[in-house]
Amino acid sequence: MEKKPVKIVTIGGGSSYTPELMEGFIKRYDELPIKEIWLVDIEAGKEKLEIVGAMAQRMWDASPYDVKVHLTLDRREALKDADFVTTQFRVGLLNARIKDERIPFSYGMLGQETNGAGGIFKAFRTIPVILSIVEDMKELCPNAWLVNFTNPSGMVTEAVMKYGKWDRVIGLCNVPVGAMMAEPETIGTTLDKLIYKFAGLNHFHWHRVFDLDGTDVTGKIIDAMYEGKDSGIPANILFYLILVLHILLCLLILPCNLSVSQHV
Repeated sequence: MEKKPVKIVTIGGGSSYTPELMEGFIKRYDELPIKEIWLVDIEAGKEKLEIVGAMAQRMWDASPYDVKVHLTLDRREALKDADFVTTQFRVGLLNARIKDERIPFSYGMLGQETNGAGGIFKAFRTIPVILSIVEDMKELCPNAWLVNFTNPSGMVTEAVMKYGKWDRVIGLCNVPVGAMMAEPETIGTTLDKLIYKFAGLNHFHWHRVFDLDGTDVTGKIIDAMYEGKDSGIPANILFYLILVLHILLCLLILPCNLSVSQHV
């Protein structure tokens, strides 16, 4: 059965995440054929949108697929008849992130864009915007799915369902996926031979890993990480992970690679 090509709208299209998103769409085109992509941003992000948008179009032009990338500052223009809407925006831009992290720290508290006081600050700014996007979707693309990548992803996605009354939504964080892509190789196996169990919210989750016989192999992965094998964790985070190695071995549990620095 031939799949119908879809229209995808990305709000926050000037983000540095967009090229990675385009790469994923290109690699999976046979599974999800696309007819058009709309990248949306605000006036303050116009220059970035034009730069990133041009790169996105070049990526599609270099692929075997004829996909047009549209750029706009008019969200409603883009949303008309969309099949999927992805969100990856930061209300207040990077200056707001600086305040999110430095204000709590001035009171001796850690936190960033998904947890602690900083996560709450960002949620207060972000939730009203995501709810306004949902209202536009109800009018312009009522059958679309909203795929939220905007942090704090858990709180934002819950707000969409609870207060926006919009159930066609999925909240994503790439950290668990990154763990599943990198960790199996550290113990000489592949993802299809492992079972992952996660608990928590993005940037604040923990996981354990089992083989298909039910044997816990989390300790083997921790040992491999300590031996220096690449588990996908950035070097600056790995430094903190090594400091708490004995705790991880006692608990037999792996932290989200971004939550480690919050626990130390």
